[in-house]
Amino acid sequence: MKKIDQQKRKLLQMMAVAAALPAGAFAHPRGGAIQRKKIPHTNETLPSIGLGTSRSFNASLNDKAMMQQLSQVLRHFFAAGGTLIDSSPMYGAAEAVLGTIFTKVNRELVFSATKVWTDGKKAGMDQMQESLRLWHLPTFDLMQIHNLRDWRTHLSTLKQWKEEKRIRYIGVTTYDGHDHDELAQMLKHQRGFDFVQLSYHVLNRTAEKTLFPIIADKGIAVIANRPFQRGDLFRLVKNRPLPPWAAEIHCMSWAQVLLKYIVSHPLITCAIPATSKPKHIRDNMAAMRDIMPDKAMRKTIERYFARLH
Repeated sequence: MKKIDQQKRKLLQMMAVAAALPAGAFAHPRGGAIQRKKIPHTNETLPSIGLGTSRSFNASLNDKAMMQQLSQVLRHFFAAGGTLIDSSPMYGAAEAVLGTIFTKVNRELVFSATKVWTDGKKAGMDQMQESLRLWHLPTFDLMQIHNLRDWRTHLSTLKQWKEEKRIRYIGVTTYDGHDHDELAQMLKHQRGFDFVQLSYHVLNRTAEKTLFPIIADKGIAVIANRPFQRGDLFRLVKNRPLPPWAAEIHCMSWAQVLLKYIVSHPLITCAIPATSKPKHIRDNMAAMRDIMPDKAMRKTIERYFARLH
C-alpha cells in the first residue's frame, strides 16, 4: 500500500509540473506511451531516456541566466516523464547546481544517480555524504563506482550502505571501451552490482561482444552514456535530411533516431544524453515514445551510419 501511495504522489507531482508549463510546451505530435524498461533485479521500471549532467550542468551558481535555463531543462525533463538524472563529483559544479535547482523544482520526481570517484574507504564515504548534502537528498537511488576507481574498497562500502537503506542500487561505470576486460571479470565474479553504465551508440557497439553476454547472464541494468559521442554523430549528419525510413519509427530529428536506436536494444535500460538547452531536452525526451526500431530497422540505421563513418 505504501508503494502504491508513493507512486500516486509522484504522478500527481508530475502532473503539477506539467501544468505549470505553457500549453503544448512538451506536446509530442503523435502522442504515444512512454517506453519504460525493467531493472532486472527488482522489476522496477524506468523511463528509457534519462539526463546526463557531464559538462552541461557544470555552471556557476551565480550565473542567473544559466541557472534559469537549467531549471527549465529539469522542468521539461520531469514534465515529459523523465526520472533518472546522472551526475558525479567529477563533473565540477553539476551536483551543486542540481541541488540548488531542486529547491525550486520538486526533487521527489528524480531517480537520483551519482558516483563515488576517489580512493580509500573514508574518502569515499565522505564524498558520498557530500553528494547527499549537495543534492539535498536523504538517500540516493543509485550509487556508482566511477570508472572502476578503487572498486574493491567502494563495493564493500556500498553493500553496507545498501543494507542500511542509504542507497537502493549499486552500479559501476566505464566509458568508450575503457577497462572492459577488468569490468568483465568484476561482473563475472563479484556479486552486488545492479547497474552498469557504459558507452553505447550506433558506431560504438563494442560492449555487445565484450560485456552484454555477461550482463544478460547476471541480469544487470544498463545505462548508456555518451549517446551522441559528444556531438561527433551529429557532425556526421550535419545538413543531411532525415531518410524516409525515419518516419517509420516516428523520428523527427537525428537525436531521436540515435536515441531510439540505443533504447531499442533489449539490454539497455536507459540512455542519458546530456544537455543544457530546453529545446534539446524536449527533442530528446520524445525519443522514448511511439514506435521503436525492430531488428531490421536497427540494421538499416547501422548501415546508414557505417557509410558515413
